[in-house]
Amino acid sequence: MNAPRLNRALLLETPARVADGAGGFAESWTVLGQVWAEVSLRSGRESGGFSTARFRIVLRGAPQGSTMRPRPDQRFRDGERVFRIEAVSERDAEGRYLTCYANEEVVA
Repeated sequence: MNAPRLNRALLLETPARVADGAGGFAESWTVLGQVWAEVSLRSGRESGGFSTARFRIVLRGAPQGSTMRPRPDQRFRDGERVFRIEAVSERDAEGRYLTCYANEEVVA
C-alpha cells in the first residue's frame, strides 16, 4: 500500500447548537482544527438542480475519543467547499491513516 499524498489543508468542523433568542436553537459549526489530507473523487451526479459528488478523504490516524478523529456528524471545509462526512474507517491495520467517505453538494 502506497502512502497517501496529504497535500490539502482542510478544517474539521463539528455542529454546535446556538440559542436563536426565541427559545429555540440554530445549528452553527465550530472549527476543531486543521488536518492535512488526500482528497479523491469517487463518483458524482446531477439531479433536480443539485450536483452531488462523493469523495474519499485520507488523513493521519487519531485514536478513538480524540477530538481530531472525524465522526460522521462532522464535516470538512476547504474554503467555500463543504464535505459532509458519511463514514470513517482505518485505512491500515496499524491505524496510521483514516479514510473518510464524504459528500459535497453544490447548487447547480
